[in-house]
Amino acid sequence: MNFIPPFNLSEQYKWIGGDVDAAVLRVLASGYYIGGSLVDDFERQFADYIGTADCMACNSCTDALLLALRSIDIQAGDEVITTPFTFFSTAEVISTLGAVPVFVDIDPQTFNIDLNQIEAAITDRTKAILPVHLFGQPVNMTHLMDIAQSHKLWVIEDCAQATGATWAGAKVGSIGHIGCFSFYPTKNLGACGDGGAVTTNDTTIAAKIRMLRDHGQRQRYVYEEIGINSRLDALQAAILQVKMRHLDTWNEQRRAIASRYHQFLSPIPGIVVPEAIDGGDSVWHQYTIRIPAPTHNPTHYRDQIRQELKQRGVGSMIYYPIPLHLQPIYASTHHLGQFPAAEQMAIEVLSLPMFPELPPDQQEQVVYALKDSLMME
Repeated sequence: MNFIPPFNLSEQYKWIGGDVDAAVLRVLASGYYIGGSLVDDFERQFADYIGTADCMACNSCTDALLLALRSIDIQAGDEVITTPFTFFSTAEVISTLGAVPVFVDIDPQTFNIDLNQIEAAITDRTKAILPVHLFGQPVNMTHLMDIAQSHKLWVIEDCAQATGATWAGAKVGSIGHIGCFSFYPTKNLGACGDGGAVTTNDTTIAAKIRMLRDHGQRQRYVYEEIGINSRLDALQAAILQVKMRHLDTWNEQRRAIASRYHQFLSPIPGIVVPEAIDGGDSVWHQYTIRIPAPTHNPTHYRDQIRQELKQRGVGSMIYYPIPLHLQPIYASTHHLGQFPAAEQMAIEVLSLPMFPELPPDQQEQVVYALKDSLMME
């Protein structure tokens, strides 16, 4: 029995390795490794794909989020509403600027921020809302933009896990004022190293981000602000151009895998499968189930199931075991029980193997192993 990992990049490389190798060799032979036409071409391609006027490539989604916040002049003491159930960088960049991340609990059906609780969190210091399209599942952006417009707030979409996902037919990253993307290798569109991008239809924001990502200069050696050094290397741009040709196909394969998981897992007692929402089209960056714990073992049950799966040859991941409001850096201003849905998900969620090349027989192995693991408990 072969071990099935949560993701397997080597399978992807088997299919496109020749094209990737050729693209990398062309860059190496060119002698142009930083910036240049390859990066420019990729930015235009990605903007066209997302449906925005501009795309600014950068070093990571963390940088993309930081640049986005700075471009709308988020400062110390400002408040930015976001979710406590996401990767740390979403809140980290807010705190880096001296601003305050204001957490709002999540909807346990979608794992995304609960839009019905946002307005209660808005104060006169609120400047922006930062929703996360978690696990590839889009937030209801129609509802969110209505809230933002009525309160005159900026919206920055964290699309790190959702490249290609759509809401009401529009790709995420094109609906809010700014979109932020990750090209970390395991993402739906992944580089062979770090990478990220910012998308927008606002030309003023685009110009400011281009300046900030290049040490705060618009023209060489003339510095207007304190910026950062955040670049996407030409090698990564070339690799991403190759992979973009396959992105829609890969996302369709993920949807097919998610559909099979739904079919196999829905009838099994003790499992709550993720639900798609009307109006949204997920790209299933993760297929994340919930394993509600019995009352006699409320905190470690999911972890025991995960260990059983591993013994049966199936890898899995936990995103995320500790909500952000309970992280040491934020624990002094928050408390257990403050965001019960996020806290409950943290002890229930389990992400099963999900990558476009996952064959049906291995997927069935995952299902059988999960069923057997649940029977053992």
